[in-house]
Amino acid sequence: MKNNIITGTILILSLTSAAQNELDNYLITAAGNNPGLQAKFNEYMAALEKLPQAGSLPDPKLAFGYFIQPVETRVGPQQARISVSQMFPWFGTLGAGKDVATEMAKAKFELFEDAKSRLYYDVKSTWYNLYFTQRAIDITRENIDILNTFQKLALVKIEAGKGSAVDELRVEMEILDMENQLYLLLDKLNSQKIAFNNLLNVDESREVVIPDLLMTDQLNPDRRALLDSIRMNNHQILSLEFQQASYEYQQIVARKMGKPEFTVGFDYIFIGKSSNGMTPPDESGRDAVILPMVGISIPLYRKKYTSMIKEAVYMQEAAHNKKIDKMNILESAYEQANTDYQDSKRRLDLHNKQLELAQKALRILESEYATNVKNFEEILRMERQVLMHSLELEKSRSDLNASIAFINYLMGN
Repeated sequence: MKNNIITGTILILSLTSAAQNELDNYLITAAGNNPGLQAKFNEYMAALEKLPQAGSLPDPKLAFGYFIQPVETRVGPQQARISVSQMFPWFGTLGAGKDVATEMAKAKFELFEDAKSRLYYDVKSTWYNLYFTQRAIDITRENIDILNTFQKLALVKIEAGKGSAVDELRVEMEILDMENQLYLLLDKLNSQKIAFNNLLNVDESREVVIPDLLMTDQLNPDRRALLDSIRMNNHQILSLEFQQASYEYQQIVARKMGKPEFTVGFDYIFIGKSSNGMTPPDESGRDAVILPMVGISIPLYRKKYTSMIKEAVYMQEAAHNKKIDKMNILESAYEQANTDYQDSKRRLDLHNKQLELAQKALRILESEYATNVKNFEEILRMERQVLMHSLELEKSRSDLNASIAFINYLMGN
């Protein structure tokens, strides 16, 4: 007996481990294939490309001028001019702009991570729903087999003159209802498989591995610890924090843009050969380089810079307000998910006990019916109880795991 228990335990653990490995494989496939997640990742990669843009100097300016009427100089006539200039913003402007882009890229990355966590939750919850639908199909088929047995029993009693033909008709009606429910469940299973494979972005006809028994996960009972984890690790909140930091740097950029900008450059002038006969040969036609050329832009119109600073401040406050609002929403979502989790735990325990009692009662009623002590209607009523508690037991398993998966999503897992 002890060896049988150990063997059964090992079998259950191996099946559970295999099912978990299969779910992990589905998560990996979804992360690699899902187009929505890939779109979020590409948005993050695009945000990274803004870093070298923000930290780069403006393009230098090159100008070329040709003298239609050459200007005569001592060494010869000026024929053409090339000007090259480079503008330099106020000290620290480029660094602050790069910081803006860096924080925005971090915010995009957190949105990508949130999309991945949400995808994982969707895959898990859909898989749990698939499990329940498949178990409902199995349970319904088992009950149809039981009803067929009851029908044979009723026919035996009718032939022996100890039963009513109504008993057999009642069983037939129950079987028809059960078969109709079975067809509905089969259609539902097919649509759920298609939805699941679409999440993975694979062939919709691909077979989905569903475990025979879904083991229930456990949740940390410390409410405060879970809420702290949500506040610290939720990707939506982290994204808003990086956005807020980006607007702080944007305020710095706006202030520095209100400072002067400097321009440094030079002119290169092409000189033709002198025709006055007085210029020494070694100097005639010698090109001239004028160095340096220094300029400064003076930001006289202050309204736009003041407006840019105010815009950054308002955006900081908006990000802060969004963060507080998001925390409140997430806390409410956690409380609802925790309520669902606690309810699922209670239902799991309740229907497990109720199913055991209903099965015992059904066996007793079946035995009593065979000896003409009980009527057939009582057997059918109790059989419905067995079916109901069997379905509710598996539904509570699915709901419990789904609520835990949602809480893990809130925590950024």
